[in-house]
Amino acid sequence: MEMQEWLKDVELDGKLVKLRPMTTADKEGLLNASSDGKLWELWYTSVPSAASIDQYIQKALDEKNNGKGLPFVVINKNSGDIIGATRYCNAAPEHRRLEIGYTYYARHYQRTGVNRECKYLLLQYAFEVLNCIAVEFRTNWFNQPSRTAIAKLGAKQDGILRNHQINPDGSFRDTVVFSITNQEWTGVKRSLIYGMEQYK
Repeated sequence: MEMQEWLKDVELDGKLVKLRPMTTADKEGLLNASSDGKLWELWYTSVPSAASIDQYIQKALDEKNNGKGLPFVVINKNSGDIIGATRYCNAAPEHRRLEIGYTYYARHYQRTGVNRECKYLLLQYAFEVLNCIAVEFRTNWFNQPSRTAIAKLGAKQDGILRNHQINPDGSFRDTVVFSITNQEWTGVKRSLIYGMEQYK
């Protein structure tokens, strides 16, 4: 199966948010979201700043055009504002697996149920439409909030890739790898739905 045929543009609609494919026209909205809390100041993340937003969007769209990913903007359904971004990446249709990553939300929408619903929408589409056998998550060893959030989804830690990447400052990044398998999806789905109901 060609990767471009597998990862087609799609909108994922929830109660709190809608995920829409990213375009160059989303620059201002994405920057407004990352400016809420100056998220780019967290050295262990890849959140765009005013200086890097153009490169951030272009890289995401290049990966999409090369069939390696599908970037989304996260839209608050009440206001219509962009409040963050996320994407499918490292897609391998021949193995029916992909990664969910590059996720960030405006500070005011963190710990509000937005992340849980976004991940539910992405996981549901991955397992029930794309027929994935596994969905992966990766994060920096030092990004404890992200590690905690991923574990709360029901993902299991597969391991740690030590000295996995070299950071812009020359330091080494250890990457923590998590995954959810298709056999685990039914239980994870039930847990996510229960959690989302707590934010009604």
